[in-house]
Amino acid sequence: MTTLLRGGRVIDPSQKIDDVMDVLIEGNRIAATGRNLVEDAKGRKKDPGLTVIDVRGKLVVPGLIDIHTHLREPGYEYKETVESGCEAAVAGGFTSIACMPNTNPVNDNRSVTEFILRQAQKAGLATVYPIAAVSRGSEGKALTEFGDLKEAGAAGFSDDGRPVMHAGLMKRALEYAHSLDLPVVAHCEDWQLSKGGLMNEGLVSTELGMPGIPTISEDIMVMRDILIAEYVGTSVHICHVSSAGAVRILRQARERGVRVTAETAPQYLLLTDEALKGFDTSCKVNPPLRSAEDVAAVRAGLRDGTIEVIASDHAPHSAIEKEVEFEYAASGMVGLETSLGLSWKLVEEGVLTPSELIARMTVNAARVLRVPKGTLKKGADADVTVIDPKKTWTVDVRAFRSKSRNSPFNGWKLPVKAVLTIVGGEIKYSEL
Repeated sequence: MTTLLRGGRVIDPSQKIDDVMDVLIEGNRIAATGRNLVEDAKGRKKDPGLTVIDVRGKLVVPGLIDIHTHLREPGYEYKETVESGCEAAVAGGFTSIACMPNTNPVNDNRSVTEFILRQAQKAGLATVYPIAAVSRGSEGKALTEFGDLKEAGAAGFSDDGRPVMHAGLMKRALEYAHSLDLPVVAHCEDWQLSKGGLMNEGLVSTELGMPGIPTISEDIMVMRDILIAEYVGTSVHICHVSSAGAVRILRQARERGVRVTAETAPQYLLLTDEALKGFDTSCKVNPPLRSAEDVAAVRAGLRDGTIEVIASDHAPHSAIEKEVEFEYAASGMVGLETSLGLSWKLVEEGVLTPSELIARMTVNAARVLRVPKGTLKKGADADVTVIDPKKTWTVDVRAFRSKSRNSPFNGWKLPVKAVLTIVGGEIKYSEL
């Protein structure tokens, strides 16, 4: 099968391309990028197997990559399954996603990892990269079998949702992961400071009479994990950065050459704790929505490259976990179908250029995962996302492909939409 995407604005930060051209796909690989490819000397114009898709006026980018999602299967299929999560992914323009291990049972052994991969293969939609647990049961007591998990298909290690409180255990995790060339993805939260908190500690929590989660609970653990990585000479990846202090610590670490990478999510770029004044449980997340000052700092960190990746932290929950008193509501919001449109607001506001935004959702994410994705280079996997830069749309949670509806962005008008998602040369989602 040969497919030509004709006349789109190709943005490929991996090759520093931002120009109007064609993209030719042969089988499951990128065959070429360039002008007038359909009229080249090989006579593809007469090829009966050639499908030409007119994408003039649209953006053609490497398939988007989300390195931080929760697919809930096995164990919580009423919230999400691998298949429904992948359906949400391709609808949002994502061709590859990494899923965290807080399933039931926890993804701490090869059988769970292999099960997730089988479910993803059966779904036949996005490529799924399972992130296995750092510790058995994510209890922070004993390391999992890193080598065995890598052999089974694990793409990295994290106890996400639970911090690795034992510094010695984190040190060993970084050492073992380094020997396997896999990332450790750190959820940075000091439970001794955050336990029992329901929202960001600040003026809003005081006004509402709610126990707060101080920014220092994040900052301390970011600093700790960076110092451990620096000491042992390895890399570490910091999840969902939300505080000004964490951005400052990350920037200083990068300046002195520490191999640290970091991600944030749209909610930490667009919302503040003011959104919680109505006790909207869809806004209850972990880390919590922070102050306007924190949002400004995270934006600045994203702009100057201190934070290299935008992830969704897609965290589906059912109504029984969200439509309850704020104190008892689960933390998390869905994000796969809204991440691109929400993130594009940063382009509209001049925080990032289109190429800078695409880099943070493609090639940079691929580098963190150490996977050969996020590029339109000749010979690369034919993962492509086509974006309509003029297609405004209104978020309607009832139309989500995800099984869950817990989004605070319901009713928001978003400026762009993924209209074509190609994975391995095959169209998995189309609005064209």
